[in-house]
Amino acid sequence: MKLGVYTAILHDRELPEALDVLVDLGLDGAEINVGGFLPPRHLPIDAVMSSDAARDEYLALFADRGIAITALNCNGNPLHPDPAVTHRADLLAAIPIAARLGVDRVITMSGSSANHVGGVRPAWVVNPWNSVDMDSLDYQWDEVAVPFWREVDRLAADHGVKVGIEMHPQNVVFNPATLIRLVERTNATHVGAEMDPSHLFWQQIDPIVALEHLGELVVTAAAKDVRINPAVALHGVLDDRFRRVPAEENPLALGGGYTLCEWPTEAAWDFVAVGLGHDQEFWNRFVATLARAAPGVDLAIEHEDASLGRIEGLEVAASTLKVALANITPESTGR
Repeated sequence: MKLGVYTAILHDRELPEALDVLVDLGLDGAEINVGGFLPPRHLPIDAVMSSDAARDEYLALFADRGIAITALNCNGNPLHPDPAVTHRADLLAAIPIAARLGVDRVITMSGSSANHVGGVRPAWVVNPWNSVDMDSLDYQWDEVAVPFWREVDRLAADHGVKVGIEMHPQNVVFNPATLIRLVERTNATHVGAEMDPSHLFWQQIDPIVALEHLGELVVTAAAKDVRINPAVALHGVLDDRFRRVPAEENPLALGGGYTLCEWPTEAAWDFVAVGLGHDQEFWNRFVATLARAAPGVDLAIEHEDASLGRIEGLEVAASTLKVALANITPESTGR
């Protein structure tokens, strides 16, 4: 199992400097953004696709430092109904890009469409107790998600790439049951799960139970932690007290003219560096279970702890996960 970093957190520096950070942390993997919510800051797509020399020069940046590209990341909403959002095209392009680079994993989200023909805003049904919500889900799954993901699976199979879906709320796939539903309904052979425990934590899903349940449907993995705060007693986990960030404050662009909103103060839960939401013992078990249930899957740190600097947060996560890797034994993996 390689341990690396999703380098979006290091988009403040050029790729060589970002890779030097990984070397300093003692890591051997890098997950590189290829589009979606974020631009491909660390991947010159046009150059590597049009020139063998440029591709080889790019790959040498990693090889010379003993780092492997473990996956390309295209997190976004590929089912977005607004044509100004290009995430669908980004994902379809990411698969042949990965193949050209010799990378066999692409990470994304399943997406969420409108809930009726002609809608331009995504809809997410949380709890379909009313039949009108089942009507929405039938449209989203039958008319949009299943046909698109059949296309993705065919493309991935043609290129020898597996696509890992992050189980993320606001998407049709947000937990193990919906991940399995998508795989079964599309008869997918090259689509599976990205095991990112963070969004499972706040849904009250045990990531280790989820790992055991999904097994080799897990094709990629992220290390990202969540702390559940006392405010959950008042606001619950579906805390919607976000603030729209005005244009003059330069909000982060997410594609199609949409932007990142500001996190609530005294939030019900927060992203934290790995080890600050769940202890070392949890991460020891998580890494050992990943190695046993999904052999050959690499792990990438995703840092979104707003209380820590970029390098500081990566240092905390790397320290926690290196201990977890060192504690893997034949007994802990069942081998």
